[in-house]
Amino acid sequence: MKILVCISHVPDTTSKINFTDGDTKFDTNGVQFVINPNDEFGLTRAMWFKEKQGASVDVVNVGGPETEPTLRKALAIGADTAIRVNTEATDGFAVAKQLANVVKNGGYDLVIAGRESIDYNGGMVPGMLAGLTSANFVNNCISLEVDGTSAKAVREIDGGKETVSTALPLVIGGQKGLVEESDLRIPNMRGIMMARKKPLNVVEPVDASAETASVKFEKPAPKGAVTLVDADNVGELVNLLHNEAKVI
Repeated sequence: MKILVCISHVPDTTSKINFTDGDTKFDTNGVQFVINPNDEFGLTRAMWFKEKQGASVDVVNVGGPETEPTLRKALAIGADTAIRVNTEATDGFAVAKQLANVVKNGGYDLVIAGRESIDYNGGMVPGMLAGLTSANFVNNCISLEVDGTSAKAVREIDGGKETVSTALPLVIGGQKGLVEESDLRIPNMRGIMMARKKPLNVVEPVDASAETASVKFEKPAPKGAVTLVDADNVGELVNLLHNEAKVI
């Protein structure tokens, strides 16, 4: 089985986020970047398939040279080969088109992507990737088993879980639960040294225009911030609280 794991290069959740150019661009100065957590769950599951079933595991990222340390970490965890598509990750559709080209050229049986990345939280790339490659798709995946060309997956749905059977080729949108947090792997020194010798292939992008653009960013209100209510609306607010929310 040939597996491709999609890796997003995202800010660490402890990083202080700022914007520049009138809040239209993300300021990367001083920000620590990591493997997207949902992708890390997927990579760990892929390593299980490698160790138990002899699968080969490649990782791929759409981005510039600054993303290569994140790909090297994935190699240190145990992936065999890394691929970097040499273009900025603009929007979900453009990223999906770049990944689809890699999938088609690589002949992958299983593509594991995170349900969403923790920076933009678009949640659209895995589904579009499946559509562009004519593969089956399971989103919100929290369990995956593969037997030959058949797969059995469990996904979260509103109010519960659903177990589905499908066939390869398959794209999944993985998340927490695909493996336990205790199963996540920290690269050891041997893995880091081996990662330096593993191939990291840079491929040029296909033509794919962005369909969306970020116009402006805005930080959430600070904790403890008080929202002022217009005096003219106080009466209406009291009425709603009393008659609809039943606050006495």
